[in-house]
Amino acid sequence: MKPGKPTSKERLEHVIQAIDSIQLYCQKHSVDSFLADAKTIDACLYQYTIIGEATASIDSSVLEKYDYPWYKVKSFRNFILHEYHAVEMRVIWDTTTEILPGLKEMMEEILTKEF
Repeated sequence: MKPGKPTSKERLEHVIQAIDSIQLYCQKHSVDSFLADAKTIDACLYQYTIIGEATASIDSSVLEKYDYPWYKVKSFRNFILHEYHAVEMRVIWDTTTEILPGLKEMMEEILTKEF
Protein backbone atom coordinates (compact mmCIF):
# COMPACT_ATOMS: atom_id res chain seq x y z
CA MET A 1 0.00 0.00 0.00
CA LYS A 2 1.23 3.44 -0.91
CA PRO A 3 1.93 5.70 2.10
CA GLY A 4 0.06 8.97 2.48
CA LYS A 5 1.16 12.17 0.84
CA PRO A 6 3.92 13.94 2.83
CA THR A 7 2.94 17.11 4.66
CA SER A 8 4.61 20.46 4.02
CA LYS A 9 6.59 19.97 7.23
CA GLU A 10 7.82 16.60 5.99
CA ARG A 11 8.68 18.13 2.61
CA LEU A 12 10.78 20.78 4.35
CA GLU A 13 12.54 18.02 6.26
CA HIS A 14 13.15 16.16 2.98
CA VAL A 15 14.78 19.27 1.51
CA ILE A 16 17.03 19.70 4.54
CA GLN A 17 17.97 16.00 4.46
CA ALA A 18 18.79 16.23 0.74
CA ILE A 19 20.96 19.30 1.30
CA ASP A 20 22.73 17.53 4.16
CA SER A 21 23.39 14.57 1.86
CA ILE A 22 24.83 16.75 -0.90
CA GLN A 23 27.04 18.58 1.57
CA LEU A 24 28.25 15.27 3.01
CA TYR A 25 29.02 13.88 -0.44
CA CYS A 26 30.99 16.99 -1.39
CA GLN A 27 32.71 17.92 1.86
CA LYS A 28 36.07 16.38 0.97
CA HIS A 29 35.99 17.38 -2.69
CA SER A 30 37.57 20.24 -4.54
CA VAL A 31 35.95 21.35 -7.77
CA ASP A 32 38.39 19.21 -9.75
CA SER A 33 37.90 16.04 -7.70
CA PHE A 34 34.13 16.56 -7.81
CA LEU A 35 34.14 16.89 -11.59
CA ALA A 36 36.12 13.64 -11.83
CA ASP A 37 33.77 11.67 -9.54
CA ALA A 38 30.78 10.41 -11.53
CA LYS A 39 29.20 8.64 -8.55
CA THR A 40 29.20 11.78 -6.42
CA ILE A 41 27.81 13.81 -9.30
CA ASP A 42 25.02 11.27 -9.84
CA ALA A 43 24.21 11.21 -6.13
CA CYS A 44 24.06 15.00 -5.99
CA LEU A 45 21.87 15.26 -9.07
CA TYR A 46 19.39 12.84 -7.49
CA GLN A 47 19.31 14.88 -4.28
CA TYR A 48 18.74 18.05 -6.28
CA THR A 49 15.67 16.46 -7.85
CA ILE A 50 14.36 15.71 -4.36
CA ILE A 51 14.97 19.33 -3.34
CA GLY A 52 13.05 20.63 -6.35
CA GLU A 53 10.19 18.17 -6.11
CA ALA A 54 9.76 18.60 -2.36
CA THR A 55 9.90 22.39 -2.64
CA ALA A 56 7.27 22.35 -5.39
CA SER A 57 5.01 20.35 -3.07
CA ILE A 58 5.26 22.63 -0.03
CA ASP A 59 2.06 24.60 0.48
CA SER A 60 2.49 27.84 -1.46
CA SER A 61 0.87 29.81 1.37
CA VAL A 62 3.88 28.85 3.51
CA LEU A 63 6.55 29.67 0.93
CA GLU A 64 4.95 32.98 -0.07
CA LYS A 65 5.75 34.37 3.37
CA TYR A 66 9.48 34.15 2.65
CA ASP A 67 11.48 36.21 0.20
CA TYR A 68 13.29 33.58 -1.85
CA PRO A 69 13.29 32.83 -5.58
CA TRP A 70 11.34 29.56 -5.19
CA TYR A 71 10.84 29.25 -8.93
CA LYS A 72 14.61 28.78 -9.31
CA VAL A 73 14.62 25.76 -6.99
CA LYS A 74 11.81 24.15 -8.94
CA SER A 75 13.30 25.11 -12.31
CA PHE A 76 16.68 23.64 -11.36
CA ARG A 77 14.99 20.27 -10.77
CA ASN A 78 13.21 20.50 -14.11
CA PHE A 79 16.40 21.42 -15.91
CA ILE A 80 18.27 18.43 -14.43
CA LEU A 81 15.49 16.03 -15.40
CA HIS A 82 14.43 17.39 -18.76
CA GLU A 83 17.63 18.97 -20.06
CA TYR A 84 19.98 16.39 -18.53
CA HIS A 85 22.17 16.51 -21.63
CA ALA A 86 22.92 20.20 -21.10
CA VAL A 87 23.70 20.22 -17.37
CA GLU A 88 27.14 21.67 -16.70
CA MET A 89 28.68 19.92 -13.71
CA ARG A 90 30.60 23.03 -12.73
CA VAL A 91 27.21 24.72 -12.22
CA ILE A 92 26.22 21.83 -9.94
CA TRP A 93 29.42 22.41 -7.94
CA ASP A 94 28.88 26.16 -7.78
CA THR A 95 25.28 25.69 -6.69
CA THR A 96 26.39 23.26 -4.01
CA THR A 97 29.05 25.55 -2.60
CA GLU A 98 27.43 28.96 -3.10
CA ILE A 99 23.65 28.56 -3.00
CA LEU A 100 22.80 25.48 -0.94
CA PRO A 101 23.93 26.89 2.41
CA GLY A 102 21.49 29.80 2.06
CA LEU A 103 18.68 27.53 0.92
CA LYS A 104 19.27 25.26 3.91
CA GLU A 105 19.20 28.25 6.24
CA MET A 106 15.92 29.41 4.69
CA MET A 107 14.32 25.95 4.95
CA GLU A 108 15.39 25.63 8.60
CA GLU A 109 13.92 29.07 9.33
CA ILE A 110 10.61 28.11 7.72
CA LEU A 111 10.53 24.80 9.59
CA THR A 112 11.14 26.57 12.90
CA LYS A 113 8.70 29.43 12.34
CA GLU A 114 5.87 27.52 10.68
CA PHE A 115 5.94 24.15 12.41
